[in-house]
Amino acid sequence: MPWVPIDIVGKRFGRLVVQAYVGRSFWRCRCDCGRESRVKTDALNSGKTRSCGCLHADVTRERSTKHGHNPRVKHSRAYTSWTGMLQRCTNPNLPKYAAYGGRGIRVCERWADFVNFLADMGEPPLGMSLDRIDTDGHYEPGNCRWVDQKTQQNNRRNNVLLTLGVETHSATEWARRTGIDRKTIAKRLRAGQTAEEALTYRDTRFKPKVIQYG
Repeated sequence: MPWVPIDIVGKRFGRLVVQAYVGRSFWRCRCDCGRESRVKTDALNSGKTRSCGCLHADVTRERSTKHGHNPRVKHSRAYTSWTGMLQRCTNPNLPKYAAYGGRGIRVCERWADFVNFLADMGEPPLGMSLDRIDTDGHYEPGNCRWVDQKTQQNNRRNNVLLTLGVETHSATEWARRTGIDRKTIAKRLRAGQTAEEALTYRDTRFKPKVIQYG
């Protein structure tokens, strides 16, 4: 005879109210914030899971108010960067989620607490934003830095890197350096031209002129 769990539908566990049994010891629960999640019986009974995840976020947010970054008054730039980082990696409803959390990018456990993030990264210098050095890596100490907009754009995952002479840059940066429109460079590359051909002449009616670098 198959095992039948004790019925706990309607019972509250922290912020969670059990809605239905979905099989394999999992229950569908609705959180007080409105989100639904699947939680194992053991996690509910032990108190390990008491919300959809919003409880931890609220506790962390409250801790941050002790360090002069109270979101109820005014978001500091470091706090805004931190919340944006978390949202990109954990909120499926965010348009950017697919490029971050949706492809496995996560925030390290230490940085789930804003206090630790601030201690490791400090306040961003004016005009700087949070950037991952390895765009396939996680948000964690050693892989993050504050950079300007130009550096941020050049380090995008979908950038095409082109080498001419001893210099390697993104197509966007080469467009800035050569004065050739980025779309023109991309079109030339798709047509089978080499990086040298795509970057060293402006009018395709004429033979490319090689520019010496280095």
